[in-house]
Amino acid sequence: MDSLTIPGPHGAIPIRVYRAAADSELNPALVWAHGGGFAWGDLVMPEAHWVSQELAARGITVVSVDYRLAPVSAALTVSEPARDGVLFPVASEEVAAAFRWATEHAAEYGIDADRLSLGGASAGGDLAAGVSLRLRDAGGPRPASLLLAYPLVHSVLPPPAAELAQKIAVLPADARFEPDDVRAMNLNYVGDPAELDNPYAFPGGHDLAGLPPTFVLNSEHDSLRASGQAFAAELALAGVDVTVRREPGTRHGHLNEPENPGAHASIRRMAAWLKGSTPLGS
Repeated sequence: MDSLTIPGPHGAIPIRVYRAAADSELNPALVWAHGGGFAWGDLVMPEAHWVSQELAARGITVVSVDYRLAPVSAALTVSEPARDGVLFPVASEEVAAAFRWATEHAAEYGIDADRLSLGGASAGGDLAAGVSLRLRDAGGPRPASLLLAYPLVHSVLPPPAAELAQKIAVLPADARFEPDDVRAMNLNYVGDPAELDNPYAFPGGHDLAGLPPTFVLNSEHDSLRASGQAFAAELALAGVDVTVRREPGTRHGHLNEPENPGAHASIRRMAAWLKGSTPLGS
């Protein structure tokens, strides 16, 4: 693992590069953004470090991005003091910068630039999806595929299907994401209510045509599965090749639980997807 800082539009960006344990000269790779409600998380949390280690052990180089976080306010929590932070588009632009850096330095790290994917978990999944729209619209390098783990990609949480509603109803209160809580978290990320409609902030419900093949991996018992499922349907309607899977028996954030058998199952699914992804347009 190499710990680096790379230049970004808002200052230096810390990253970690986990080199693939593989014999091939060039390996598939993933630029990865952890979750944490846009306001929490770091490079050492399992969803960043453990996931990266596990994928690297399976022959995939991972660039894990320590994007700047949104503030912590009383609207989000009363269990810790308020903390300053940054608002959209800072984190989005930093993840985009990390992806461009990875394309420019692919050869140095044994990365096959044609198999460089972009992904993230939860809020990181939203960042990855929004950045993919940025890259589509800006021209230049684009990811071979998107990998979104239990993503929240809508500014307003879509209503759950009956099957999901039944699962949500039996979750303990602290494991649910109520629509008002989701709106408060999303507004905390963007600051200005008008930005909730910005497709780079929350791509759900916007024009998704031209995005790369996408894998949406949802947790089974998770209020936010409503967003992941809706996004997969939107991608399909936009003509994007999409694969959607639900990890049985898991709750939101299960990749942050290395002891969870569901997390290991998800790693196997993710690795298989990344190894099988092909360049956009092929």
